[in-house]
Amino acid sequence: MKKRIFYGWWIVWVCFFVGLFGSGTITYGFTSFIQPLVREFGWSYAQVSLATSMRAMAVSIATPFVGWFIDRWGARKLMLSGSIISCLGLLLLLQMQSLAVFYMAFVIIGIGAATAISNATIPTVANWFRKHIGIATGIAISGAGAAGLLLPLITYIIETYGWRSAILAIMLSILIIVIPSTFLLRHRPEDYGLMPDGEPAVERTPPNITSVIKLNEPDFDLKQALSGRAFWQVAIAIMCFLFVSSAVSAHVMPYLDTIGMDRYTSSFVASAILIVSMVGRIGLGWFSDRFNKKILTVVAFVIISVSMFCFACAATFGYWLVIPFFILFGIGSGGVFSLGGVLTSLLFGRKHFGSIYGLIGGIAGIGMLTGPPLAGWIYDSWGTYQWFWLVLAAVAVAGAMIVLTISPPSIESKHAICSKSDLCV
Repeated sequence: MKKRIFYGWWIVWVCFFVGLFGSGTITYGFTSFIQPLVREFGWSYAQVSLATSMRAMAVSIATPFVGWFIDRWGARKLMLSGSIISCLGLLLLLQMQSLAVFYMAFVIIGIGAATAISNATIPTVANWFRKHIGIATGIAISGAGAAGLLLPLITYIIETYGWRSAILAIMLSILIIVIPSTFLLRHRPEDYGLMPDGEPAVERTPPNITSVIKLNEPDFDLKQALSGRAFWQVAIAIMCFLFVSSAVSAHVMPYLDTIGMDRYTSSFVASAILIVSMVGRIGLGWFSDRFNKKILTVVAFVIISVSMFCFACAATFGYWLVIPFFILFGIGSGGVFSLGGVLTSLLFGRKHFGSIYGLIGGIAGIGMLTGPPLAGWIYDSWGTYQWFWLVLAAVAVAGAMIVLTISPPSIESKHAICSKSDLCV
């Protein structure tokens, strides 16, 4: 009899397409909108970039609640409602004529994105996988990377028909593709007589074997996780990453414009970052199922640091340095996106993963809140981004050092286990 495909993989591909037409277009497509908005309304780079901080603030506030709701009711209702909220924010953005309404629209979009995309995808996939969580997470979140294929199209629509037409196209893609996809989501495999990774359900298992199975999967609740150092190390490391990645994603096109690159070429660079990030998301996710997850995360941070050095030097030594920049930054950032959730699941288990990872995301969101406007303010004040990219290279190194010092939480009652191939060195 032909073996059926494990339903968890359908969950993965739903999350992929939600990320492609939701997170990718809204989050990473924003860099295409900065210059047209500056030209039309006369706002400064810092003022426009502050919208990403408003969105990040909404995401940070909503994220812990999103994780809590996912643990209890699953992601389907949240992704559906979040997609609708995102569309309402985009509709408001279509009508806006003032900076205040611009910020308000991005707050609404941030709430919708936090609910539907960024903080629902990883907990949903983590419920369905244990052995293959790295590759499953990598594929699921690579949808946002695949959105790089849409960036040149978004730029073309903006340049040809105006930025409002591009917003309308994004809204329609969410209504037509993302919302119907959410109805395929399911909460936990156990609710449907399945086990993580499609393993056969264990019935009438001797007590000693059952205890071994439980020992191999940590089961920390939020309070227990907060009491340990590992929680805060993961949160601060991801904060460092989001500080770097959000500043780059928002200002990559404006920066390349300041060093003489035309908008279409710079849009392809921004697109290439996302496309290459799929290599990091899927590739490092796949490797993490086989090798030391902590060391792979450290390597990803170091790669990001080297890429930022190349980016800073492109203004002095030439455009050719943009090539190693987008290759290295794409691989490194894609890797951290995948491995952050994988590490959290490995450290604290699946049962309360949504709540724990949600609070980590809320704390780490401070990085996303501060990165883009600080980059914009620095350019407005000094007329250059160059030295700020070097600061970001140092921040990435700090993130690597924090990850390197993570140790598995130790609460005797929860029997936390760490194998050499996962975290211990």
